[in-house]
Amino acid sequence: MSLNSTPVAERTHIGFFGRRNAGKSSVVNAVTNQQVSVVSDYAGTTTDPVTKTMELLPLGPVVIIDTPGFDDEGSLGELRVKRTRQTLNRVDIAVLVVDGTCGKTAADDELISIYNEKGIPYIVVYNKCDLFDAKKYSDGVCVSATTGENINQLKEQIAALKPSGSERRICADIIDPGDLAVLVVPIDSAAPKGRLILPQQQTIRDILDFGATAVICRETELSQTLCDLGKKPSLVITDSQAFAKVSKTVPADIPLTSFSILMARYKGFLESAVRGAAAIGSLEDGDAVLIAEGCTHHRQCEDIGTVKLPRWLRSFTGKELKIKFSSGKDFPEDLSGFSLIIHCGGCMLNEREMNYRRNHAKDNKIPITNYGTAIAYMNGILERTLEVFPDILSIIK
Repeated sequence: MSLNSTPVAERTHIGFFGRRNAGKSSVVNAVTNQQVSVVSDYAGTTTDPVTKTMELLPLGPVVIIDTPGFDDEGSLGELRVKRTRQTLNRVDIAVLVVDGTCGKTAADDELISIYNEKGIPYIVVYNKCDLFDAKKYSDGVCVSATTGENINQLKEQIAALKPSGSERRICADIIDPGDLAVLVVPIDSAAPKGRLILPQQQTIRDILDFGATAVICRETELSQTLCDLGKKPSLVITDSQAFAKVSKTVPADIPLTSFSILMARYKGFLESAVRGAAAIGSLEDGDAVLIAEGCTHHRQCEDIGTVKLPRWLRSFTGKELKIKFSSGKDFPEDLSGFSLIIHCGGCMLNEREMNYRRNHAKDNKIPITNYGTAIAYMNGILERTLEVFPDILSIIK
């Protein structure tokens, strides 16, 4: 995917599920008109979820996910089924592919039960309709991946299940057209070479789309930038790791927040993050803290998740903490033993997966917060960073 493509987290995630050899991969290839997945008569050809970002009409930008057979067997089969279950935490639409010559089985019924439990809209597809009478099934669409029969009808039915777009904005709803926003972007050893990270790119675009102006500088030039502007900015947004310095530089009458806090609100996660931040002050010696990131990236010597946050946590609490890490899709299913979860802003995760992680923590009665909220709390400026969100600020007042 190019840098100008729709971010993965903003795409509709469509997962194809079913038993081995039901023809999932063949249907995926027919729907996408591409050789996304390897097809074989041998059961269990798809051993790991296969992901493809693309434009799929009439849906638009999507992520297609082809999964291993849900009825896989043996120790490796159990791992594949586990990965399939994990995939269900991030799909917006599920497509259940059934071998129409056999009909639904217990494995298919279990998948339908999971869809209903998780509130995932789904469609049942009976594949191989060139080999059976399509009139025998009335609860889905009958297709043939081999001949292409009814594939366009399937695409239209999938499109009809597409979730409505979120009305949330990153920051455009807290500024006015014509306003000036200053974005503070540290450029250090952990910054990606030659580019800005996704939350910074998305925030800039949101500001420009709304008819406001974005001025970008490093924290080292922030003071001079504020003097040179000629007018007071309506908002300052900083990378969370620069909170300590930036909060001392920005006058108290200028609203201040962070990219991470904005992303948490954009993903519907900020209220939980604010409530969870208070748990930092209650940590004791020996408590385990999970620091979770939604993406995988090359770790630098001053990586915020694995280096800076653990250092700040231990310094703030004065406790001997057990710090554990997870990244990408490997968010632990077993959260027992953790006293706190600190998550990144989730820019690489779609809203459904962020909701799953938040609810999973809630179900296990474990407080969860995020990088920006935690850092603001430890710097004693959390209230200030939430002044632009009065409804959220009321939680801690």
